[in-house]
Amino acid sequence: MDSKLIVSSSPHIRSNEDTSYIMKQVVWALVPAALAALYYFRLSALYVMFFCILGTVGSEFIYQKITKQKSTIGDFSSVVTGLLLAFNVPAALPWWMCILGGVFAIIVVKMVFGGIGNNFVNPALAGRAFLLASFPVAMTNWTKTGVNWVSGGSIDAVTTATPLSFLKSGVAGLDPLKESGVSLIDMALGNIGGCIGETCAILILLGGLYLIWRGIISYVMPLCYLGTIFILSFLLGGLSFEFAMFQILAGGVMLGGFFMLTDYTTSPMTVKGQIIYAVLAGVIATVIRLYGGYPEGCSYSILLANVAAPLIDKFVNNRVFGEVPKSE
Repeated sequence: MDSKLIVSSSPHIRSNEDTSYIMKQVVWALVPAALAALYYFRLSALYVMFFCILGTVGSEFIYQKITKQKSTIGDFSSVVTGLLLAFNVPAALPWWMCILGGVFAIIVVKMVFGGIGNNFVNPALAGRAFLLASFPVAMTNWTKTGVNWVSGGSIDAVTTATPLSFLKSGVAGLDPLKESGVSLIDMALGNIGGCIGETCAILILLGGLYLIWRGIISYVMPLCYLGTIFILSFLLGGLSFEFAMFQILAGGVMLGGFFMLTDYTTSPMTVKGQIIYAVLAGVIATVIRLYGGYPEGCSYSILLANVAAPLIDKFVNNRVFGEVPKSE
């Protein structure tokens, strides 16, 4: 019986799970939250998602054409970046800001550093931080759920406050739910003001569990991140379970914990390093929320942890077996 032996260098265990496959799975995992955004924010959500994705995919395509590089838009990574950026902005954001955020995320954060796998921070979160620093008013105009708003409409007629803004303003003290009139059920289902993709915690959790089930991400980082925020909020919030749950369901904690903290490129390689990284991000997020001047600390906590990831990898390495110690 004839057989062919293939001799090659390591690794010898191969997988069909290329970048395109992984990114498509992430898109599928984001579909439930996208449908919730369409339900609560109507055409405004579709409008924001379209222009954010147009900004990321279009800028990557044009950049690679100008620099005579092979096009990589088929790997869906720019689609994921655009969708995550859209999930991190308000429904009332003008179309040109959506495109500008996408261009910044791809060109400045991703392509200038060498493309996918070379960026040192999460492109979508960097795009959000850029928009928030450049256009703070537009980025904090939260649209009330159930209202259609497109560019040229009246923002003042439909704006609302988010649960986190009630907490930061001091109106509710340690009981923001009471003064805001928002229940934990509303927050879990997404019937609150906020960025279009971070409001429905249940569907974001469903998407995250799908990624864990498919083996795309590990449960370690989301669990450590959410667990750290919950425990610190419980201890610092007067031992209130309701307050701790409020912090988990409010803002972008769920979205960030499952979909952006777990980015392969910007997270540590070892399990021990991932635990340190996720706990660090959770501590930063809690400190910003409770003691900082900005109500939401999720995006900045992940960006700061991204920057620390190489240092964590440097000091937290897997033990090498069979290594012969150098003689002194």
